[in-house]
Amino acid sequence: MEYNRVRFNFLILLFFAIVLSSNSIVAQMPSKQQSLFDEFEELVHSKPNEALKIGLHLLKNSSSDNESAEINLLIAEIYKVKGDYSNALIYLYAADKGVSDLSNMNSVRILLAKSAILRSLYLDEKSESYFEEATQKAINIKEKDEKDLATIFLTLEKAAMYINRQNYKAALKTVENKSKEFEIAMKDSPDLDLWLTINLGKIYSGLGDFEKSNRYFSKAQHLLDNSNKKNQFAEIFVLNGLAGVNFHNKNYQKGIVLLSKALQIAQKFDNLYLMETISKQLAINYLALNDKANYKWYNANLLKISTQIENSEQESVNTAYNLITKEDENNYAAKKQNYSIQFYIAIALFILVLIGCVVFWLKFHWKKKRLREIINYLEVTRNNLVSRYTEKKETSKKVFIPQETEQALLNKLKRFENSIRYTNNDISLAVLSGQFETNTKYLSEIINKHYNVNFNTYINKLRINYIVEKLKSDPNFMNYKISYLAETCGFSSHSSFATVFKSITGIAPITFIELLKNEKEIGNQINSHHEVAH
Repeated sequence: MEYNRVRFNFLILLFFAIVLSSNSIVAQMPSKQQSLFDEFEELVHSKPNEALKIGLHLLKNSSSDNESAEINLLIAEIYKVKGDYSNALIYLYAADKGVSDLSNMNSVRILLAKSAILRSLYLDEKSESYFEEATQKAINIKEKDEKDLATIFLTLEKAAMYINRQNYKAALKTVENKSKEFEIAMKDSPDLDLWLTINLGKIYSGLGDFEKSNRYFSKAQHLLDNSNKKNQFAEIFVLNGLAGVNFHNKNYQKGIVLLSKALQIAQKFDNLYLMETISKQLAINYLALNDKANYKWYNANLLKISTQIENSEQESVNTAYNLITKEDENNYAAKKQNYSIQFYIAIALFILVLIGCVVFWLKFHWKKKRLREIINYLEVTRNNLVSRYTEKKETSKKVFIPQETEQALLNKLKRFENSIRYTNNDISLAVLSGQFETNTKYLSEIINKHYNVNFNTYINKLRINYIVEKLKSDPNFMNYKISYLAETCGFSSHSSFATVFKSITGIAPITFIELLKNEKEIGNQINSHHEVAH
């Protein structure tokens, strides 16, 4: 008896959420589809098979993932009305599969529908998990009306959990704590008023307060009689509730009449769970009347239905496990993909940071190099490259040169430096020694001692110093090719000139010319400002 009462309460609260859910979808559809949804609302309470055809048609012609999710949810709800939990689960898990932009409200509805069915199949752990997930989704809803509606759904599902545990006091308290929300919602939804009234009738029946239970069920019957829509599904719960009150009042015959009417509707829906509950109630009523024949018939029929339900439940449980496993695998794959994306993003960021550091280092290195070039440029332009009489540490003399001869050679070197004979590309130590009327050893020793360089470097410095002075004094030289500059100062090739120039000055000839041009331009600008000022 308690087992069937729990199932009955579950179906009441389940369909309570179904009715409210469908109302929020209708407003989002185009006019043609809206009319189909209106027809669905009408048929789902009286002709679920026809409602199912409409749902499948809507699914086939859906225009978006979110709309498909809503239609899948509706189809799942139709199967729940028929008591086919296996197909209901299939469409429920299809409702949120691969829909990235599923709204929080739709997520709440789908999760609560999963929770309700899994709880009915005694998969309580997973049922509670979905309920908690739905609670978190509801918190994220920003629109107030939707958030209030989601709160009502959560309240109904929580009440259903308590009813399953036969904790009717907690169920009543849960509903009463949200009485204001229900009161506001009932103004716009007659269906909400109807199902809440049925729900309270069942809760008070469970509490043993049959007077209040009868009052709520009678109110529900009045609402059905005065409604424009035919709602045979709700009528089953009202008839069964009133029959329970009559059984308590020992009015068994009236109870049988009510239950017989309810059974006819349940058979039309082909809902085994409702048929089982009503058949068991009929058998008990006939037993109370001592009508053994009818008691045995309904009891035998009950056994057949129970066997069918057992097979159906086993199929539903298998379906549930398969779908849950598949969902877990998809969630794992999605998390793995998400982690992979995060990993690649981290790698990309690391590479970007590394590139940034390299760019910064190169920029810093370039600035440092540029600064060194500028310093070298300043040294080149401000000083003579050939520093005579360089102080040198005393070393052992390899060649002894008389002082008079040494001084005479230094004077000749000075005159040589003031000429441009060093720009001849055939100048050599032997040639210059012949011109100075001395030997190569003497001349080499004098240059090494007083200039701290060998003969070739001495000549190269003179040549580079010459071309530097030409560049500084004659602007035309800045426009000549490097090869011409090399030839002018005595070098046989472009490359040897560039190499020697950089080794002596610290900067390439092109860079030196560029810096020299910049200095000239700045100088011209300053002179122009001064002229304007005067």
